[in-house]
Amino acid sequence: MRDDLRTVIDIESKENEQGEIRYVPIKNIRPNPYQPRKQIDLEKVQELAQSVRTYGLLQPVIVRENQQDYELVAGHRRLMACEILGWSEIPAIVKRLSNSGMATVALIENLQRENLTFLEEALAYEKFLQEFKPKVTQEVLAQRLGKSQSTIANKLRLLKLPEQVKEKLAAEEVTERHARALLKLPDERAQLRVLQETINLQYTVQQTEKRVAEYLLKLNSPPGKERRKVIIQDVRIFLNTVRQAASILEAGGVDIKIKEQDFGENLEITISMSKQKKKNKKMISAPAKAVVS
Repeated sequence: MRDDLRTVIDIESKENEQGEIRYVPIKNIRPNPYQPRKQIDLEKVQELAQSVRTYGLLQPVIVRENQQDYELVAGHRRLMACEILGWSEIPAIVKRLSNSGMATVALIENLQRENLTFLEEALAYEKFLQEFKPKVTQEVLAQRLGKSQSTIANKLRLLKLPEQVKEKLAAEEVTERHARALLKLPDERAQLRVLQETINLQYTVQQTEKRVAEYLLKLNSPPGKERRKVIIQDVRIFLNTVRQAASILEAGGVDIKIKEQDFGENLEITISMSKQKKKNKKMISAPAKAVVS
């Protein structure tokens, strides 16, 4: 049997043991070294404490006995809530778990309760794989969590983003798919720029992907072609400005004519206007020429 599959079976067998329920002194419970969640919403913990005060603790925490004390496996927020209430003991399911089994249960607990951000989830996968390599691979982890290997791989790719980008992602309400779109950009500066646009303008995922594609297209366009495109846009703006000015004058009663001649590389514009308003038929031609190249 392959070692990685043997590891899975070992984790399964240990985790599936029912375990013994005891009242464990809270002071004797040490934190879970494999806790994947990094951010705790203290307001939510206060709400949970109020619920426990009213209805009691409906679900025991899970611990692993370790010589003279215990290590918390799952139930971090429940433990914090009971501490707030001043409890000295807490009902706990005491399980026999290996290190890998303990890490797996903690990870599954948080994933099932949707308490992890996508970055915390990615960090948890990375830590798990590093802690238990070479026996636990991406394939084994995927099997254990009931996910596809590509899902695990895509999560881990997010950790390639620069630290400043990850900090901003953690602080803002941006989805995992938004973050994955940023991976296509070449450097941190570009990623931060598009990320800030995404946050300020509240881009959807599709809008973010489109903005990334536009950025890459501009970055990869030949300099001459891009310059010509800018020049053409500037000429159009100039022509529109001239036409708008002529319309304003004409609305005011001025007889004005614009003649445009395209000579390929050059565009010649001739403007003829009357010095008097239209009711006076006498026309004084005052031609003005503008050559745009």
